[in-house]
Amino acid sequence: MERLKTAHTIQVHDKRFKLFIPNEEIVASVKRVADRINNDYADRPIPLFVGVLNGAFMFMGELMQHIAIDCEISFVKIASYAGTESTGNIKQLIGLNTPVENRHVVIVEDIVDTGVSIEHTTELLKKMNPASVAVCTLLFKPESYTKTIPVDYCAFSVPDRFVVGFGLDYDGLGRNYKDIYEIDE
Repeated sequence: MERLKTAHTIQVHDKRFKLFIPNEEIVASVKRVADRINNDYADRPIPLFVGVLNGAFMFMGELMQHIAIDCEISFVKIASYAGTESTGNIKQLIGLNTPVENRHVVIVEDIVDTGVSIEHTTELLKKMNPASVAVCTLLFKPESYTKTIPVDYCAFSVPDRFVVGFGLDYDGLGRNYKDIYEIDE
């Protein structure tokens, strides 16, 4: 029951984290992103939202509660983190099995930091000849971003700090917190 309440600090493995973004702010910002997407895709054919697992599951769930247009949902699973650092190597673990040719695709990510994962996912999708590909992320770290793929929809622009909660993890733990916490070192 403790995780249902907002804690000011949490312990995940060997690291302490402090409250960074409370759930109420997350929900309000996700709703603003959804409103923009609803407006931008109102007159387009049904878009396909592709959530990147594992991290995007909570963001995708919250986002879909506010998407008012018809849409389809699918998922891919990739991994590029070991501990608190990006490895720079992408492993596609589960592929997309929904046709994307001539479809408007919105990639839904938990976090865009270096951009390696989003570049990889975008390149894979573009090979399938979609009508368009847009990027939607809960968190964007502009200081860390090294790629040129545009981030079309962003709930929060954040500094280059390691975070957990609301789908984001540290070595597999911390995803289930409703708030987002930053490392406290």
